[in-house]
Amino acid sequence: MYLKIDDLSGPQVAELVREHLQSMVLQSPPESMHALGLESLKKPEITFWSAWEGDELVGCGALKELDSQHGEIKSMRTSSFHRRKGVAKGVLQHIIEEAKRRGYQKLSLETGSMDAFEPARKLYIGFGFQYCEPFSDYVEDSNNVFMTKKL
Repeated sequence: MYLKIDDLSGPQVAELVREHLQSMVLQSPPESMHALGLESLKKPEITFWSAWEGDELVGCGALKELDSQHGEIKSMRTSSFHRRKGVAKGVLQHIIEEAKRRGYQKLSLETGSMDAFEPARKLYIGFGFQYCEPFSDYVEDSNNVFMTKKL
């Protein structure tokens, strides 16, 4: 698997982001959904990576700079055809390494509190993330949990 910074212009990437958004709509109430669409992911403070095996898109993830010391993980997604193959671990490791390279002191994320998000929460805990209070512009919400990792 290799990752590359992506401009989100390719049809495979657009489809994976669409799949991600559709899944979030099905699992989260609208007021609790913080997934980003294509245009929002193109903002200058966000770096988006696509993950590939040959010419097949297997996953994606993004890093949003909140400030010079703090980053946020966004849009982590494994293609439904490539689950349980280590894609998410590889993307997450890449994002953590990039956050360290940038000199961030902390990396945070928001994810769902429902059962469907348990695999994601276990992944983040396995990488040393801990539950925390809402950060940035987030507010307390029973449908979401917030996690952070000191780098």
